[in-house]
Amino acid sequence: MTRVVVLGAGIVGAACARELALAGCAVTVVERGRPAAATTAHGEGNVLVSDKGPGPELELARLSRRLWPQILDGLPDAGGVEWDPKGGIVVATTEAGAGALRDFAASQRAAGVDAGEMDAAALADAEPHVTKDVTAAVHYPEDAQVQPAGAATALLADAIRAGAVLRTGREVLGAVTRGGRITGVRTSAGIIEGEAFVNAAGPWSGEVAARLGVRLGVRPRRGEVLVTAPQPPTVFHKVYDADYVGAVGSGAEELQASAVVESTRAGTILLGSSRRRVGFDDRMRPEVLSVIARKALRLFPCLAEVPVMRAYGGFRPYVADHLPVIGADPGLAGLWHTTGHEGAGIGLSVGTAAVLRDLMFGNEPEIDAKPFRVDRPAVRSEGESG
Repeated sequence: MTRVVVLGAGIVGAACARELALAGCAVTVVERGRPAAATTAHGEGNVLVSDKGPGPELELARLSRRLWPQILDGLPDAGGVEWDPKGGIVVATTEAGAGALRDFAASQRAAGVDAGEMDAAALADAEPHVTKDVTAAVHYPEDAQVQPAGAATALLADAIRAGAVLRTGREVLGAVTRGGRITGVRTSAGIIEGEAFVNAAGPWSGEVAARLGVRLGVRPRRGEVLVTAPQPPTVFHKVYDADYVGAVGSGAEELQASAVVESTRAGTILLGSSRRRVGFDDRMRPEVLSVIARKALRLFPCLAEVPVMRAYGGFRPYVADHLPVIGADPGLAGLWHTTGHEGAGIGLSVGTAAVLRDLMFGNEPEIDAKPFRVDRPAVRSEGESG
């Protein structure tokens, strides 16, 4: 039985631990804090295909979207996941935006995504409170949402039922190697040995990699979300401005913001989103929250008098070419990486775990995993780590 040590108990680490434990590995999950308490707890829970153009990330998203319902059907405690296949609607509010949105949706349809253009009547029926200043709208019925911490907890619990062991309060400090192969990790609570190690530390995976003696170009990118007080039914899909896709794909260090509005089962409304490269500076910036609110009101003017209950922010694992990192480290045998998903880690977690399982067992993954390889320039180039 292969002993696998998963470094990180966020949703990607939890999904990997579950997949490997079910495949017969003896899995130990190592977490310096609490499970699902960092990046996972500060996300919106998106399971999206709507924001990804044709290419490898879209294929990973479609694989994950197929897997999520199958996995949840087999979990005895899936209620806390709050799976909601409510679909998404992307709207444009300018003529230029309308043309770009229609072109983007057409390219997605050619890749197999269900993306149907909506006329004004259909949009009003689906989202009666959205702005009337819409020049184009596209409906994505495959988009879904989960409660992030609940989903991660359910996946981790299933891993533990399959024999995985969770070790919290253990910070990774370095590697134990023998003959060019990693055989253990030194932690703040002692050495943990294994035959394979999975770096699933999210925004901290570049730092963890450095401590293990390898370079990994994954850095933090910060995002913030506003949460309103509970409201009567107001927003029925995930609704966002077409500018969101450009913000996701941008590598700029300065603030990138676009309107993303969706409700939760508790009745609160989540208002996003922002992206900033500020290292691990966790200070909340009022001017950023103001931009988010202003853009959200552009989509839903009816929210102007709705009180904001709280705001939260978190770090996401950013890679310069905007693709996840999934695969074996070419410089240290026995080390694997599953990171770099930025804001899509919730949705992509289960597909990532399936790809990792196949790669580790020498099987051909369902999708082409080569674009996610660790030795590509964006991940291995000088100056990209940390």
